[in-house]
Amino acid sequence: MRAPKLLEKMTHKIPSNHPRASSLIIREKLVDGFNGGIVVPQGLIAHGRGEAFDYLLGEKTTKYAYDAEKVAVCILLLSDKSAISINGNTAALCAKDLVKLSYVTKSRIEVNLFHRSVARSNAIARILRKEGSREVLGVDTKAKSIIYGISSNRKFVAKEGIMDSDTVLVTLEDGDRTESLVRMGKKVISVDLNPLSRTAIASNVAIIDNIVRAIPNMIRLSEQLVKKQKTYLQSLIKNFDNKENIRNSLLVIKKGI
Repeated sequence: MRAPKLLEKMTHKIPSNHPRASSLIIREKLVDGFNGGIVVPQGLIAHGRGEAFDYLLGEKTTKYAYDAEKVAVCILLLSDKSAISINGNTAALCAKDLVKLSYVTKSRIEVNLFHRSVARSNAIARILRKEGSREVLGVDTKAKSIIYGISSNRKFVAKEGIMDSDTVLVTLEDGDRTESLVRMGKKVISVDLNPLSRTAIASNVAIIDNIVRAIPNMIRLSEQLVKKQKTYLQSLIKNFDNKENIRNSLLVIKKGI
């Protein structure tokens, strides 16, 4: 019998025919990110929590997640000034796709970390620049602004990025900042596998999907929807109910249980 092909550049070789190869590859990318100084131990724990929800979702993009991704893209395309917030986990998993999404939606990229250090911020910025980003905000400490009402380091944001934006794509679970951004009048789009999190509930659009599927979906949708009339995009946004979408996602999880 022919031996299964092994996926390259993995710390532990993963057979390509393993039934959960995709999930194992994600874990290895996060471990590589940890070893490279861009992922913190707490990020590995957070991923494990999200992975449990993903397992119950069938490890695939549901109809409801796709609907949310479509509406999210509409909001980004209609925004005057949008920003994509990136942390260590998302940089380790899909930096290239995040950079591409920033270009197709004309969004600015900003590094924003809970466990912040200059070295870690610069390491993430280097990865994003390597993947083609011409500008990475959130690294220059002299250009930072403060979101009041937040006690963590996430309160420090770039003035030209998150602070001055009208829409923020939050690619991680971050409840207190999401609530604050919404109170400031910004539209917040979140990617969060936990439909019960404060982030998902407080967001204008909560995408209950794995980041490694959501961002490529949004790139394809952006390339399609950018050709549509503004009135069409506005109608999709108007007909979207975030709470109803979350409820439907919970029903999928319930069925998975």
